Amino acid sequence: MQSSVSLSISQPHSSQAFARSNQTSELSSPPPCNKPLNLRFCGLRREVLGSKPHRVLVARRGRIQSKKQSVSSAANGSVPNSFDYDLVIIGAGVGGHGAALHAVEKGLKTAIIEGDVIGGTCVNRGCVPSKALLAVSGRMRELQNDHHLKALGLQVSAAGYDRQGVADHANTLASKIRSNLTNSLKALGVDILTGVGTILGPQKVKYGKVGFSDNVITAKDIIIATGSVPFVPKGIEVDGKTVITSDHALKLEFVPDWIAIVGSGYIGLEFSDVYTALGSEVTFIEALDQLMPGFDPEIGKLAQRVLINPRKIDYHTGVFASKITPAKDGKPVTIELIDAKTKRHKDTLEVDAALIGTGRAPFTKGLGLENTHVLTQRGFVPVDEHMKIIDADGNQVPHLYCIGDANGKMMPAHAASAQGISVVEQVSGKNHVLNHLSIPAACFTHPEISMVGLTEPQAREKAEKEGFEISVAKTSFKANTKALAENEGEGLAKLIYRPDNGEILGVHIFGLHAADLIHEASNAIALGTRIQDIKFAVHAHPTLSEVLDELFKSAKVNARVSSPVNEPVAV
Repeated sequence: MQSSVSLSISQPHSSQAFARSNQTSELSSPPPCNKPLNLRFCGLRREVLGSKPHRVLVARRGRIQSKKQSVSSAANGSVPNSFDYDLVIIGAGVGGHGAALHAVEKGLKTAIIEGDVIGGTCVNRGCVPSKALLAVSGRMRELQNDHHLKALGLQVSAAGYDRQGVADHANTLASKIRSNLTNSLKALGVDILTGVGTILGPQKVKYGKVGFSDNVITAKDIIIATGSVPFVPKGIEVDGKTVITSDHALKLEFVPDWIAIVGSGYIGLEFSDVYTALGSEVTFIEALDQLMPGFDPEIGKLAQRVLINPRKIDYHTGVFASKITPAKDGKPVTIELIDAKTKRHKDTLEVDAALIGTGRAPFTKGLGLENTHVLTQRGFVPVDEHMKIIDADGNQVPHLYCIGDANGKMMPAHAASAQGISVVEQVSGKNHVLNHLSIPAACFTHPEISMVGLTEPQAREKAEKEGFEISVAKTSFKANTKALAENEGEGLAKLIYRPDNGEILGVHIFGLHAADLIHEASNAIALGTRIQDIKFAVHAHPTLSEVLDELFKSAKVNARVSSPVNEPVAV
């Protein structure tokens, strides 16, 4: 969700008044100044130039009440006579927020509808509060690792934690980021419409709260960005106390002595890192035959050796949790396990708590998609490569798009934001297609795991179908000066590529700050940069980025053709 957008504005403003639902509200604005005022909102930056204050009144349907213009209304575009808005976005999560801000940059009059709270799952019940908990688990691991501390010459007394203080840290961070997102939308004049959004038909949406009359608005284009909710398989009874989803776990209402985690993907791995650092024993329940099935197999094996085997973690693979009953009347949580293939009973577990980390399901009920002849597929909204929604007959629905978890293409929040930006480019007249293989993913364990592009098995399958060779290069963190200085040499970087033309097919990293290191590779894939070109990039020494430097330089590419190199600049 990190991005930087430059907004050029010729006139300042001091306040804006917007009429919404027959009410007028005053929004305060930055004071005039003689130099740029830098506004940062959750990594999104806007520069506002100011000299003389003035104001504007904007009617709900875009009718200008004053001849003077505000920065917000000018930046947010004018409204066509036939529509209330150029763009309406249903859902104010990271995807909707990213689309809204890019729409403002493109001069589109924009509104965003939210029935819950700004920020969606990521900010309120997902990646933001979970990173706060993982920051705590990382510090705890450092303080608990006597061998590591002694190697650095440090002596620390026994480490402890305050559970409520840890929970408050996560909640405070979520509140701060939520406020930042809300302020960024308001500052740029995006109308925030509170209520549940429903598609009424082509280019028409209604929204409103339960018990109140609905409001109907029209828009030239509509984006659905309603996100997802935790997926709970049949037979599992969630009480929110002893049998919980990630939504409940992020509140950290208690730390169980023994917790079973159903699923060993991103959610399960990150929470295992948190719970074991805080003293819990963990049991993984995985339906497939190996842990971490979504990762590159080689990276997964190394990660298991570091993240699971030395810790208080055991696991059952190849089994389903067919029934989970919450703790009650002094009895523990009971988990019935059946063989994933034969479906026969295999074991019964009794634990203090169970966390359901089996993924997420799209939140698309009640959207009114039937009004546009659209049928969801397992709840997901069908879209094409442009994120245009496809109806039951296989045709594009004009002016209707879906991004993020609701379409099921990729679940990370930053993927939703990238899809939203891509849609805005299209409605602004540009034929833009997002390369999903260039979108990175990360698991924020200690150490971290990150990846972009294809795994080795996926790349080999693609190579066999299309008739080309692939090669694999690897580098170890043990050869990196910065990693050794941190006494964090456990790690591996892996490159999968085509030796005939230098195309990067995939990069996978396990090690210190892997989530930060992956972006050099993801940007290279996005820009079409070949290995024979990126080899000439210069990296500061000593830094962890040299892990990628050595990785690309170790690749053996047969192609001699390189992209044009810019002319050198004398300094």
